Amino acid sequence: MEHFDLLIVGAGLSGIGAGCHMRQRCPGRTFAILEGRDRSGGTWDLFRYPGVRSDSDMYTLGYVFRPWRQPKAIADGAAILQYLRDTAQEHGIDRAIRYEHKVKRASWSSEHTRWTLQIERGPDAEPLQMSCNFLFLCAGYYRYDAGFTPRFEGIERFGGRIVHPQLWPEGIDWKGKRVIVIGSGATAMTLVPALAQDAAHVTMVQRSPTWVVTRPSEDPLARWLRGLLPQRMAHAIVRWKQVLLSVYFFRLCRRNPERAKKLLLAGVQAGLGKNAKIAPHFLPRYNPWEQRLCLLPDGDLFSAMQTGRASILTDEIRSFTKTGLLLRSGKEIDADLVVTATGLELQVFGAIGLDVDGQRVDPAGALTYKGLMFNGVPNFASCFGYAAASWTLKADLAAIHVCRLLNHMQRHGFVQCTPRNADPSLGVAPWIDFSSGYFQRALARFPKQGSRAPWRFHQNYLRDLLVLRFGSLDDAAMEFRPTA
Repeated sequence: MEHFDLLIVGAGLSGIGAGCHMRQRCPGRTFAILEGRDRSGGTWDLFRYPGVRSDSDMYTLGYVFRPWRQPKAIADGAAILQYLRDTAQEHGIDRAIRYEHKVKRASWSSEHTRWTLQIERGPDAEPLQMSCNFLFLCAGYYRYDAGFTPRFEGIERFGGRIVHPQLWPEGIDWKGKRVIVIGSGATAMTLVPALAQDAAHVTMVQRSPTWVVTRPSEDPLARWLRGLLPQRMAHAIVRWKQVLLSVYFFRLCRRNPERAKKLLLAGVQAGLGKNAKIAPHFLPRYNPWEQRLCLLPDGDLFSAMQTGRASILTDEIRSFTKTGLLLRSGKEIDADLVVTATGLELQVFGAIGLDVDGQRVDPAGALTYKGLMFNGVPNFASCFGYAAASWTLKADLAAIHVCRLLNHMQRHGFVQCTPRNADPSLGVAPWIDFSSGYFQRALARFPKQGSRAPWRFHQNYLRDLLVLRFGSLDDAAMEFRPTA
């Protein structure tokens, strides 16, 4: 059985970043990246729908150690995928990836101080075992094989084509056709302007509106600094500008939501035109950042609406018809193609079963430690990025912290580290305070966070930076076990 100091599960944005940090910070340690699919890139390889792009700027979605070199801060999916693969190649991480290695179960033995992984390898799902001293899950948080589609009455009657963006087929033609996009999240708002370029008309049907914000696809400060400063310095300045702005605006939304609403609605009015009506299509029922904001680069959705090639209807779907949709209001819409941009199916720990000394780890009963480890689970971390900022900000910090922990254990002769909660008065709260449907559907299956540090799962990069990159590793909640 092949054994490693560290096994990373997932060769997407988080897993490639974790491998690069291991190369830089833990030289000489053995590690491999196990990827269930036959290609790297994770989300950015899987999603192929028209217009797929980041909904965060690339100065924070990119890695801290590798500057984003392209002019566009809001990048398309192909550019992001190339960035990930170029990063892996430059750091030699591509050679560490084991493709078509799908991890099904991981079992910890305190006697042997190691994880044993049950793996299905290749197209024939050949059973395989591998072991490691430390296990780091970077497998994302949603199912790759299926998205979420609610039950629609009469869907079998529809005579056109129905597609979910997560499983976008090759060769589909929407040129000159009538298209309906069901949904109001980031995917829907990406699809509508992209499809509207060639479709006869695109109608976005939303049950309820989402808060949107417009931002230039190219950062003006970055463009100016590129001609004045070395690339890394310019990148660092723009990155910190974006970090501080996102932290400030998130705090404003939580502490003064009415002020945040006014700012966001002013942006919507400017995008639609001064005489356009904002309600009901851009006036959500919830406060900003109770769900993720949707980013409109260069106001592309507004532009598509102003040309008449796209429109929005805020209504509920009563049923599908033979030719389209019947809404609760009685309005009927005809379509040749319906795109169900209705969300994701979340999963915990990459759907990998865990057990510690023969006892199953129930994710719903797990208590997070510093947002990446779990009470009573030794030598284990799981990367879960920010919901209110770029995923990579947290992924970088998580990988750095794992490397710090591994080096600390090596220096002091420890073979096991286990977070343990010994405080019976510690309160317990849900994993994340977001009202988005895809979070709410899965929240009961997710771990919990505590009422105090180090058991909190923060949505604050500055706080996590202090804790994960510079904070003490040897706190009262972490139990270290020395070599016998």
